[in-house]
Amino acid sequence: MKKKFIIVGLLFATFGVTKMTAQINFGDKAIGAVQKGVTAFTLTNADAAALSKEAVAKMDTENEVAGPNDGYTLRLNRVFGKHSTGEGYTLNYKVYKVKDVNAFATADGSVRVFSGLMDIMDDNELLAVIGHEIGHVANNDSRDAMRAAYQKEALIDGASSQSTKIAAVTDSQLGKIGSALIDSKHSRKQESEADLFAYNFLKKNGYDVNAEESAFRILAKMSEGAEASFIERMMSSHPDSKQRADDAKKRAEKDGLYKPYVQQKIVNTVPVATTTKKTTTTKKTTTTKKK
Repeated sequence: MKKKFIIVGLLFATFGVTKMTAQINFGDKAIGAVQKGVTAFTLTNADAAALSKEAVAKMDTENEVAGPNDGYTLRLNRVFGKHSTGEGYTLNYKVYKVKDVNAFATADGSVRVFSGLMDIMDDNELLAVIGHEIGHVANNDSRDAMRAAYQKEALIDGASSQSTKIAAVTDSQLGKIGSALIDSKHSRKQESEADLFAYNFLKKNGYDVNAEESAFRILAKMSEGAEASFIERMMSSHPDSKQRADDAKKRAEKDGLYKPYVQQKIVNTVPVATTTKKTTTTKKTTTTKKK
């Protein structure tokens, strides 16, 4: 069976096409741009967040989401829960129980981590990857990706009406926007800045910064062999994983923090509850027979 690896940061989903509607209000400015066919229309942060929230909500219904007591969820809570809010962003996160190696973040602060990624990376490496995704949110890269997808699909599709507002976006339109997001790529500059954000995230919070290099080495190893051409196509506008690993190593060396990283134990199972067996002692009483 041919393996298919999905590179970290690539939004991968299949949207169903139905006639249901997702309620998103873009206001007068948006409808005016659509009616005039203005291709330079720019979604505001709020617009991008609203559309992203709806798209991710649909994905959540079409992927197996790890429950609150699942081992993957418990691990992500432990590793990442305390970092869900930061300067200028608030994140919500879930685990998709999917074997592909992937994680993504969207403009509304939704972070989705695939169980396949959690199976091959330890806590520090996982934080490096999630830190990278936080960087895309904090740097507004996720908003820019949504803007491009919306321009490409919603405007071209003529998602306009003669009313004063766009009151709804259909699931079909969400599907097209989702497909556009799959095809879109962050620029080399955006990827490099997100990598730096991840490094500084690890450093600021007292984690081993060398885990970033290790995470990219893992991805570089995955890109060898039969999947190399597939991954090369996917990452054509991005720095390759080996180069990004080298860059992470150079950052650590510059800070005097470099040392070869040793991957820690990976545990995605529910901790086994230990029970202490209560021992009871029976007091032996002796009676002296009266003579």
